[in-house]
Amino acid sequence: MTPKKYNRRQFLKNSSLISAGSIMTPLFLSPFSHAHQPLTSSQKKLIIIQLSGGNDGLNTLIPFRNDFYYKARPHIGIEKNNCLPIHDAYGLNPEMKGMEAIFKEGDALIINGVGYPDPDLSHFRSTDIWQTASQSDQFLSTGWIGRFLDQNSQSNHMALEMDDTLSLALKGHNNRGFATSNPQMMKRSLTNPLIQHSLAHHHDHDHNENISYLYKTLIQTHQSADYLFEKANVDTQMSSFPNTKFANNLKQVAQFIISGSDTQIYFVELTGFDTHFNQQARQGKLLKTYSDGVHALRKELKRYGLWNDTLVFTYSEFGRRISENGSKGTDHGTANLSFILGGNLHKKGIYNEIPSLKSRDNNLTHSIDFRQIYATILDKWLEADTQKIIDGSFDQLDFL
Repeated sequence: MTPKKYNRRQFLKNSSLISAGSIMTPLFLSPFSHAHQPLTSSQKKLIIIQLSGGNDGLNTLIPFRNDFYYKARPHIGIEKNNCLPIHDAYGLNPEMKGMEAIFKEGDALIINGVGYPDPDLSHFRSTDIWQTASQSDQFLSTGWIGRFLDQNSQSNHMALEMDDTLSLALKGHNNRGFATSNPQMMKRSLTNPLIQHSLAHHHDHDHNENISYLYKTLIQTHQSADYLFEKANVDTQMSSFPNTKFANNLKQVAQFIISGSDTQIYFVELTGFDTHFNQQARQGKLLKTYSDGVHALRKELKRYGLWNDTLVFTYSEFGRRISENGSKGTDHGTANLSFILGGNLHKKGIYNEIPSLKSRDNNLTHSIDFRQIYATILDKWLEADTQKIIDGSFDQLDFL
């Protein structure tokens, strides 16, 4: 029988080293890619924040002049006197004082009614749709940031996720982002004697293409880990960040940007937004965590003169139903809002109106396709070839 041949992707997928334990796992979060080419200090940074679980947009930006809002939410509706007004008809959740300050200083924009046709209300499927920029009936194996890396990658850590596993959004055909929640811990894991021995003897396997490729991946990952460890330990004074996991992740992002890291894209997740019951307190706590974190991020980047070259884009995989449920919560819904933060926005405040609350199916109808936001960011901020990254033609928005 003819021996079965494996290509590199199959070899990596089936290699036992990939699942050999927590120490080895981070080594294969990004494949061997282009040689390191430092980026210029003026290159713009993009920070993507996913509010996972389906954040309730109607209790994030409250339409306090809309009587139907209070009729639909007799127990969880937030009264006008408790809102943080940022518009004559809208106010922020009372826990979002940090975000209120960003709005008042003109560095924030809310885009309402963001979604896509034929929405899927499954957490997993809707997350995949957002992360791959696919149609609702289209299944893609690469993410929109991953495809950007395929076209533009200049280093193994051009896109960095603050987590121990890599999201689909950052996986491309040939290039991937890098994932680590703790550069110091990753650096320590790479001092494992087995890994060091492998690095020292990688030339012993140059005759085997698959093994050689695996060692090249290990070497490149080791180099990226060294680089990120170095940047994570540059002496910068940052005292504004709250003591939460989310804020600590943003503090690490700020550390990388301030230290001059050539990482251009950062991906951060805040979980827990699936508020089917007792929503007010649970969502309020999460929104405070988010709001205080981004407020501290902005403060530090402004202090170092880097805020104008940074764009923060926040989304959730779907919204919630218009009416509250019987458990003082909300169930999975469709269209939602997105936040755009930065020092160079062409539009600020409220981009468009919240969709009508008088819906037959208790859902908000989307007016902005989320891929319009992606196309705008790719073209106007990252200066990428949008047509090679997103399938289809989507009108860009004018916030940049």
